[in-house]
Amino acid sequence: MRVLAVVPARGGSVGVPLKNLERVGGTPLVSRAVATCVRAELVDTVVVSTDHAGIADAAEQAGARVVPRPADLSGGTASSESAVLHVLDALGEEPEIVILVQCTSAFIDPKDLDAAIAKVLDGEADVVFSGMETFEFIWNIDGDGINHDPAHRPRRQDRDPHYRETGAFYVMRTAGLRERGHRFFGVVAVQPVPARHAVEVDTPEDLEIVRALAPFVDEPQPIDVDAVITDFDGVHTDDRAYVDSEGREMVAVSRSDGMGVALLKRSGVKLLVLSTEQNPVVAARARKLGVPVLQGLNTKQTALRDWLAIEGLDPARVAYVGNDLNDLACMQLVGWPVAVPDAHPRVRAAARVVLTRSGGAGAVRELCDRVLAARPPLAETEQPPLSPLTFRPRPAQSPSVRIGDALLGPGHPVYVIGEIGINHNGDVDIARRLIDVAVEAGCQAVKFQKRTPEICVPPEQRGQMRQTPWGEMTYLEYKIRTEFGRDEYTQIAKYCEERGIDWFASPWDVPSVQFLEEMDVVTHKVASASVTDHELLRALAATGKPIILSTGMSTLEEIDKAVEILGTSKLVMMHATSTYPLPPEEANLRTIVTLQDRYGVPVGYSGHERGLQISLAAVTLGAVTVERHITLDRTMWGSDHAASLEPSGLEHLVRDIRIIESALGDGVKRVFPGEEAPRARLRRVTV
Repeated sequence: MRVLAVVPARGGSVGVPLKNLERVGGTPLVSRAVATCVRAELVDTVVVSTDHAGIADAAEQAGARVVPRPADLSGGTASSESAVLHVLDALGEEPEIVILVQCTSAFIDPKDLDAAIAKVLDGEADVVFSGMETFEFIWNIDGDGINHDPAHRPRRQDRDPHYRETGAFYVMRTAGLRERGHRFFGVVAVQPVPARHAVEVDTPEDLEIVRALAPFVDEPQPIDVDAVITDFDGVHTDDRAYVDSEGREMVAVSRSDGMGVALLKRSGVKLLVLSTEQNPVVAARARKLGVPVLQGLNTKQTALRDWLAIEGLDPARVAYVGNDLNDLACMQLVGWPVAVPDAHPRVRAAARVVLTRSGGAGAVRELCDRVLAARPPLAETEQPPLSPLTFRPRPAQSPSVRIGDALLGPGHPVYVIGEIGINHNGDVDIARRLIDVAVEAGCQAVKFQKRTPEICVPPEQRGQMRQTPWGEMTYLEYKIRTEFGRDEYTQIAKYCEERGIDWFASPWDVPSVQFLEEMDVVTHKVASASVTDHELLRALAATGKPIILSTGMSTLEEIDKAVEILGTSKLVMMHATSTYPLPPEEANLRTIVTLQDRYGVPVGYSGHERGLQISLAAVTLGAVTVERHITLDRTMWGSDHAASLEPSGLEHLVRDIRIIESALGDGVKRVFPGEEAPRARLRRVTV
């Protein structure tokens, strides 16, 4: 054991009774401290020193060893150092480094802890403590300046920062602590931590602050539960109702919720809709989802308690999603209270998780994806086919997806991608010229393709001879000759940054995913040929980046399986037909609407036709992004040049897309200013 973390957590507390078991983000403070240490890569062992049985149980469940704390070290005057030294004696081992970690700091980033440990391991310091950068002027009660001269107050930019000790952690050489008996000795250094992590819990007010911050500070984690219960209004809907002239109510829901619920049911998670609302729309939506419903309830918590007992569920492994005050009692019954982002402030403060999507805009789907992330994937043979989906106009727009600085989705400018692909012919100078073409035409991004030829070229093709501009060579040699590596892509990345345009690529194998991640691309593109490569899709899903999924040469069933792996929270689909060049009768542009309705995600168009008409028509059908291959000259050597746009064609495409965007308008029928004069001149009858 080289690095030991010690968490002192006694039962007594002056400001907040039994403070270390108070829950923040649904988790006791002592458990949060232990979890941080467990997740830190450089910590070998985590020990909690306590005199309280409840704290000991929570610590062990979180993954820590427990050393009972004697009474003489458990009083309010006992120092934290004494608890650490007692643990060292009790263990009988002498680690090189010992860390004092305080439960009173609810937010500790394991990366900050590892960075502090590394400074001591590398010999930069003997002690490293967590500190928050501050430029505050400090005064005493008598009006004397502590860290400044009141008569001379330089500007912030003219001062060096101070660091306020946050109390979160202290990394120490064990030998120095033994010798000095105190946490500060030798060379002392600071590990800067952000202000949002620097709140200490000493008073009830501090506890309320960290509870309110938790949903926004805690990193999203998979939600490991056996059941999901949801409120209806404000969770499945946006909490609004549309009332017709006869008093009938309608609500808007997200189609993407349906697929999330279907996947969750197939994974074995139980679901229930629980509502006080009596309107039959609740039952109708639940029937559509295939989920049991209890509605028209006076007290939801009683119904929830009974349902959990009947189903034999452990409340600690249940999630409840709510948005208003009448959900609080139910949220207190379960281990995973969840809120939508526009929930009542008290509901957000009580939540262990606050979702990023609002009710009616994919909140249920987001929750389903996070629950599924904690469950083992079904084997291919265990996955029954998805039930047929009914296509009809969506009641709400597909959510937007951010790529770089751009938002892709309804109501946002069409994101135009110039696909360079392999049209650079292995020449960085040609790639730069094509980037210039894309920038000057007004594209937002350029796309390449990235392969590991030794993996992607089938064995039977590797030795085939091919005539190339560089002479006769095997097909494998040709693919290696035209493939860009790290040096070339570093130049491309730098040039795109200088020109102010996004760049990314379609990886064709798992090593290429890792390569592009190291290049920090803004998104990944799944080529149509890769839709059924589930190993590649899982690697792409693990990056957490937005994914653009091209759907050429694919059936809906194949796309369904791809979407199950990728999820929909950061997914953009591209309708495509993989014929080069594409004849108009195979374009099938209405598939754009089909994909929008089926998956509830933004859908674009990837075209391989000659000319511009089909791409422009795709925009009128709602395509949020358009991708076209580009070339300097269609007569150049290479397989994709003939189906590509030359510079003038790309310029005309972007120009016409912007005209169409302006011409589509908002769909509201009105009399425009230009019509006023003809109206007054030509109308013979007015009403």
